[in-house]
Amino acid sequence: MTDPVPGLDVAALDAWLRRTHPELAGDEPLTATVIAGGRSNLTYRLSGTRTDGRPAPLVLRRPPLAHVQATAHDMRREHRAISGLAGTAVPVPHALALVAEADASTGVDAPFYLMSYVDGLVLRAPGDDADLDADARRSVSFALVDVLAALHGLDPASVGLEGLGRPDGYLGRQVARWTTQYAGSRTRELPDLDALAARLAERIPETVASGLLHGDFRLDNAILAPDGDGIRAVLDWEMATIGDVLADLTLCTLYWRIGAIAAEAGAPFATAVVPGAGYPDADELVEHYATATGTPIGDLGWYDAFAAFKLAVILEGVHARYLQGATVGAGFESIGALVPLLAAHGRSRLS
Repeated sequence: MTDPVPGLDVAALDAWLRRTHPELAGDEPLTATVIAGGRSNLTYRLSGTRTDGRPAPLVLRRPPLAHVQATAHDMRREHRAISGLAGTAVPVPHALALVAEADASTGVDAPFYLMSYVDGLVLRAPGDDADLDADARRSVSFALVDVLAALHGLDPASVGLEGLGRPDGYLGRQVARWTTQYAGSRTRELPDLDALAARLAERIPETVASGLLHGDFRLDNAILAPDGDGIRAVLDWEMATIGDVLADLTLCTLYWRIGAIAAEAGAPFATAVVPGAGYPDADELVEHYATATGTPIGDLGWYDAFAAFKLAVILEGVHARYLQGATVGAGFESIGALVPLLAAHGRSRLS
């Protein structure tokens, strides 16, 4: 008997796959393993499957096991985004199947979707980039920004994603949404985060450019070629929408700064972006984006603060699930310590 896999009844999933998608079922019994790295939706590699008639793993994505808030962890949105982006300059896995409503017969107690497995290098933590030299680390950072620029430059209607979001009033709705998410995840008093939410709401800037957004664009949400020569796929599209492109850019650059933010208080954060290892700094990424898009970039203080607020709220939700014992994998015990650090960083960007 195989060990149980959190969030999946593998035998039931195998039977469902053979019954409803026989073209994806393999000759061997299905096996599943959790793919590490995600702090929100759960990702599994399924073996004993096939695509195009040949043995090949699939990937299943489902919401967290607990503490799922309204509007969060949207499987339809993820599936729709990667379906629409197929064949564009934004590389994504192939979308294969969507179960939009929980169905007990599938062996998954939640909505989920299946996509192709993309082999390659994922840089989540120091040492993951050991096979890349400093030049390759610098090059892949700029390649990631080029993909972000390509995403923002797409016409949503041209890829069937025109209804994915509403650009008008986007920033105001985002502040309200993440403030609501924060209220639903609150486990403790966080005065800096409360103050940051209030100040963001008071100083919402006017949007200059709107486009398709990823919503959590970072290095470890990309699969790289093993030698670092290019991006093979961008993952985790659960927050994809249409809105202010600078919100996407500054969340990306926050991930370049977060290691230093966390280190100030001795709260570790798993990131491969280590200063002095060849990676460009966040300001260089902004300059590269401006060149790639032909868009002058002004003061990003509010956007940097909002990025810190959004990530703090996301991590507070992860912390809440950790306290409930509903996280899968290791490394969640230190997430809660990052939330007040991000709140303080956000407040500093608004001063």
